[in-house]
Amino acid sequence: MVVFADRIVLPWNVPSYRVAMSIGALRPSVAPQSVLPTAAKAAAELANVEASDLAVVAGAPRLTVRFTADDTELAQQIAGHTVATVRDYAEVTGWIVTVRAGARWNRIE
Repeated sequence: MVVFADRIVLPWNVPSYRVAMSIGALRPSVAPQSVLPTAAKAAAELANVEASDLAVVAGAPRLTVRFTADDTELAQQIAGHTVATVRDYAEVTGWIVTVRAGARWNRIE
């Protein structure tokens, strides 16, 4: 439970968001195994990180960091910070932010 001046937010009331990044070339001297923990750490600076994952989609690596945020605007800021940090380590060729709605993940703009 988190208590704010104007409300109480219970863990099950806070929406889950994901930032998914397609990764291109790594920056010189960057170890491949360091990129995912770096992404999760960047998000954790601003939010509670629920999970992080590396997958290969259509032959390209994709990093996904799942985190909680009070609203969509804050989630976009967290995602932007995470992507900016990862760009110091690797080329980010594309990224999206999604919000969990029941069993589905919906893209947010």
